[in-house]
Amino acid sequence: MAVHVINEANRCLNCKKPMCMQACPIHTPIPMMIKAFKKENLNEAGEMLFENNPMSMICSLVCNHENQCEGHCVLDRKGEPVHISSIENYVSDTYFDKMQIPCQPKNGKKVAVIGAGPAGITIAILLAKKGYGVTIFDSRDKIGGVLQYGIPAFSLPKSILERYKLKLREIGIKIRPNTIIGMGNSAMDVARTALRKGSRHVTLYARGLTSQASDHEKLPTQSWMARSWLSSGSRWKSMMTARYLRRFSLMRMAIRPEWIRLRCRFRQIG
Repeated sequence: MAVHVINEANRCLNCKKPMCMQACPIHTPIPMMIKAFKKENLNEAGEMLFENNPMSMICSLVCNHENQCEGHCVLDRKGEPVHISSIENYVSDTYFDKMQIPCQPKNGKKVAVIGAGPAGITIAILLAKKGYGVTIFDSRDKIGGVLQYGIPAFSLPKSILERYKLKLREIGIKIRPNTIIGMGNSAMDVARTALRKGSRHVTLYARGLTSQASDHEKLPTQSWMARSWLSSGSRWKSMMTARYLRRFSLMRMAIRPEWIRLRCRFRQIG
């Protein structure tokens, strides 16, 4: 165990009114965690952290501690504050791999979480603990969102995100990478790219019956598709025939004529 972490834990005054805890945006139970750690109850300390914040290990590295918990430590008034981030990181990193996340029995309900960033990962874990069947959809090939693609590796090692990925799957959360949900400009661009690369079936998912894409991005028969879907009263209906898609593809993308067995579907979510 790092001597630095033990020394920092021993410096904690265990204040009756912990300003560090109040300054934390998610009110991490810092004094109680440090107290358990000092008593060599590392598992208890780790459980406190992850019960309060499933992303504890990541927050211990990337949070603005100087202006939050450590910046409000009483010792900071006349000297150096307790390095709470070092203690939290050691506890959460050591406890993470052996952590058993308790989940209620499956309730038969399914939830789709759009985006595998920090918010998506957090809510997915919380819902899985309540018994929901959770699937995370993300447009990128790796989970993490801004944690993966916006924070450099020297600040947040990407191996941590891979460990989170394994933990998510361990509690039954499914992950669908490279999937765009919506009917905006990005989705339309991806759909056209997929066609150009040789895909024979493209399915677009969106909430509602209309696209939010710009007019020049929309598929040519969108209004006809929506009317057809409404009049049919069907939850699923093929909305684009081969001739319409062939016409669109040749106009917009110069798709080869033999690629004509392509379909586009609207599906109402929620």
